[in-house]
Parts: sequence; structure tokens; C-alpha cells
Amino acid sequence: MSFTVSDEDLTALGERAVADSAGAITGFEVAHGELNLHVPAAKIVTALTLLRDAPQFRFQQLIDLCGVDYPERPLRFDVVYHLLSLAHNRRVRVKVQTDEDTPAPTVSGVYPCAEWFEREAFDMYGIRFSDHPDLRRLLTDYGFQGYPLRKDFPMTGYVEVRYDDEQKRVVYEPVKINEFRAFDFLSPWEGAQGTYVLPGDEKKGA
Repeated sequence: MSFTVSDEDLTALGERAVADSAGAITGFEVAHGELNLHVPAAKIVTALTLLRDAPQFRFQQLIDLCGVDYPERPLRFDVVYHLLSLAHNRRVRVKVQTDEDTPAPTVSGVYPCAEWFEREAFDMYGIRFSDHPDLRRLLTDYGFQGYPLRKDFPMTGYVEVRYDDEQKRVVYEPVKINEFRAFDFLSPWEGAQGTYVLPGDEKKGA
């Protein structure tokens, strides 16, 4: 038995979502066999409540909420909500756009699990959610600077952490690239430049 939903069925579902939402859902697209709904940030609570409660939709599970960074756009962030309807065996993706300064409304009142998802999006991207009950970092360490999944975040980060034996505590310092690190980009089978010996190579020729 196949549970594949045709593009025609997804298009009909998208058209119905737009028609039934009274302007909360402004558009849709079907791409790669998936339905994407577009919602203004201010209307996201209304749109998700409709998709959860209306019998023709019944998307009663929020599977995931994540951020996407497009730094070249004025509204650089997409907030993406992945919904599942077990009643109708369908999935849908809902997208809103926002910027660094404008919060999107929390949807934790619609889907309680969104509370932690939104905290993760805040921690990783700096996306803010208004009326969130506890919007603070979730995955990074205390005192972490910046938002590590933004595309303009440096790969090395801004600070490094080490244990200081003299101070008997963990200390944070600006990242320093050690001068002795050699990035020769050679295959380990070809060997590294200089006198550096790759682990295991000390047995070579023994």
C-alpha cells in the first residue's frame, strides 16, 4: 500500500488552506512532493491554530521548528514549522520570515513542544519569539557569544574555553590560532610537511 500524496492533492490542500485561513496563510508552493505554506509572522498563531483544529486539516503534531539563515535578505531568517496529521496521513511545512530585531510570536500556546524548539532557534540563530515563557539559551555554554548557525559566524568562534590550573576554574579567552599549526591540506597518505608525524607513521620502516 502506498501513502504517497500526489502533487495535485497537495495543490488542492494548499488552495484550501489559503481559502479557509481568512488571510493568515498568504500563499503556498508544492516542491519535491511537499507542500509549503507561507504565513506572515504576525499571523503564525492564527494559521497554526487553524491547521491544528480544523477537521479538514488536523495537523495536531509539531514535529520540528527550525531556523534558516539568508543573510543577503532584509528579512534574513525563515522560521520553519513541520507539521504532521496522523488523521489524514499528511505533512506540511509552514514558513514565516523575520529579521534580527523583530520577534516572531511564540507558538508554544498552540504546540507546547515549541517552547524548546524556539529556545534552540534563539540559541543557534538569535531568532526571537515574543511572549515566550522562558527564552534563553539551550545548547551553548554560559557566556557564549554570537549565534553559531548564522552563516556569518566564524568557524573558530569568538572565544575558547580551557581549565586554568592556577585559578582552579574554567576560563574564557579570545580564540588564538597557534603559530605551530600547519594547514598543508595534503592527503595523510602523502604525509604532512615539516617534521610532523601522523599518528601511526612512527611505525613506518620499523
